[in-house]
Amino acid sequence: QQQLFGRFKISPSQIFFRTKHSFALVNLRPLVEGHVLVCSTRVTPLLSDLDPDEYIDLWMTVRSVQDALKRQYKCHSFNVAVQDGREAGQSVPHVHVHILPRHDGDFERND
Repeated sequence: QQQLFGRFKISPSQIFFRTKHSFALVNLRPLVEGHVLVCSTRVTPLLSDLDPDEYIDLWMTVRSVQDALKRQYKCHSFNVAVQDGREAGQSVPHVHVHILPRHDGDFERND
């Protein structure tokens, strides 16, 4: 079954984690190694569009994916970010959470 990310078709092989209301995939334009996205299954642009079950599932999925990334990338710190709407810089109008594993020195300037 093909999943949409905004208007983009995502093949099942690109999805590495799935729940009832969320899925996770590797970012095609990663800022750091291991940069992934956790997305709502339902295509909607804003966090406030999610019903309570979808919202809770999204954030529980973020936590589960972070646990997997800790093991895979041997890290203990993350950037976790949401651009909630076009004016916030959201390039794909679909709720998604960026998770970036972080290590000392991975960016020259890190503030």
